[in-house]
Amino acid sequence: MKLHLPKDKIYYIDGDFHLIYGDSFEVLRILKPKLVDIIFADPPYFLSGNGITCHAGQMVSVKKADWDEEIDVNEKLKFNRKWIRLCKRVLKDDGTIWISGTMHNIYTIGVALEMEGFKIINNITWKKLNPPPNISCRAFTHSTETILWARKKQRKAKHLFNYHLMKELNNGKQMKDVWELSMTKPSEKKHGKHPTQKPLELLERIILASTNEGDVVLDPFNGSGTTGIAAIKLNRKYIGIDNVLEYLEISKKRYLDLRK
Repeated sequence: MKLHLPKDKIYYIDGDFHLIYGDSFEVLRILKPKLVDIIFADPPYFLSGNGITCHAGQMVSVKKADWDEEIDVNEKLKFNRKWIRLCKRVLKDDGTIWISGTMHNIYTIGVALEMEGFKIINNITWKKLNPPPNISCRAFTHSTETILWARKKQRKAKHLFNYHLMKELNNGKQMKDVWELSMTKPSEKKHGKHPTQKPLELLERIILASTNEGDVVLDPFNGSGTTGIAAIKLNRKYIGIDNVLEYLEISKKRYLDLRK
């Protein structure tokens, strides 16, 4: 798979594993149209501010990074429509997109998907088995995240769903849209941390559910590369885009560790 990108955009390539350095809004415009089979995206939640949360038993600020600062709801919708529109361009007509979020951004993402010509297939609720406590004691403990699964609104498009495999993984019963999974294991952060890193088990399930071996998986917000590690483990091809060199280096180290 040749991406035909400028050399300054290529951070690391080895076989089917591609890490691209740059702004997703720029890179997505120059990738080949209808290149990828699925997209997993974990975009900014826009929740960072002056609040507090709990980490490792300690009170800490909810500020994750400058890219996660709170913005106006109209700006939030505009931002989500823009990157979703660019993702639609590189997604195959029968491909699907998975987007993770919380109450801070998932509702504008749902609206953005419909406005950009997508049909939502499922609303997956990830029930975290070990969520941090609500240290403010002024609300219920936040123990879930939402993952929207969508396809293009096209009459003849038939998305892939490995129904029988999901049923097999669920002890012979239909898999429901509530997934009970633990948060990211410490062992998955040994090469560095990302503030919104997802557990490998979550990405493996998503990829198994909606791709076949050899398919191309894209993550426009690569982060620490969990999507890529899951893709390579499951014999898929991967393209990850990020504009933070630190995160790309973590991803590279995780990949090299996997290849040992």
